Amino acid sequence: MIEWSEIDTVLLDMDGTLLDLHFDSHFWLEHLPRRYVELHQLDEASQDTIRARIIGEQGTLNWYSLAYWSRELGVDIVALKREVQHLIGLRGDALDFLTWLKQAHPRVILATNADRASLALKLPLTGLENYLDAIISSEDVGAAKEEQAFWSALQRLEPFDPARTLFIDDNPQVLASARTFGIQYLLGIKQPDSQRPEKALEEFVALDRFAQLLPHA
Repeated sequence: MIEWSEIDTVLLDMDGTLLDLHFDSHFWLEHLPRRYVELHQLDEASQDTIRARIIGEQGTLNWYSLAYWSRELGVDIVALKREVQHLIGLRGDALDFLTWLKQAHPRVILATNADRASLALKLPLTGLENYLDAIISSEDVGAAKEEQAFWSALQRLEPFDPARTLFIDDNPQVLASARTFGIQYLLGIKQPDSQRPEKALEEFVALDRFAQLLPHA
């Protein structure tokens, strides 16, 4: 699927690509609304209001900011995330893929919308840092990956040739943004959340397993 001799840089998303999105889906749509209602002593119906409020920020920097939601909702988001941190885990054969990349020597960069507070929680639990040459968060550059400003800033911080770059992400809006910037090799993820059905990515090839990308596969 990939001619690796044509790839100098691999950009990887974190949540839903390297990590199972189940943690995030469960936290934002179930755990947080439930705990918000408990902590503020509200009726159960308020959970739907909170879910709608969260989804309303989708695709923006606010959507990804734990500090923003802590302020907006009056709760300690990091502390609540730690209550269910046992759900944080790598997707399928992600570790095998990362190990192969380390041996194959392209430059491997984590390009994530997760803010630094999320990274501080997840990186120690997953060991991802051991396989990455750099980590760039949308918080670092002041723009989400859905925006062209993210890619321009990323290129300034970590120079890469879009024509010789592979980017893997589970979000079709982010993939479309990367395509607009000129990134040549783009792949999606069929099942970002192990507990939910596969997603249809009409405009992009979607991976079932990372093994599909390896030369011996």
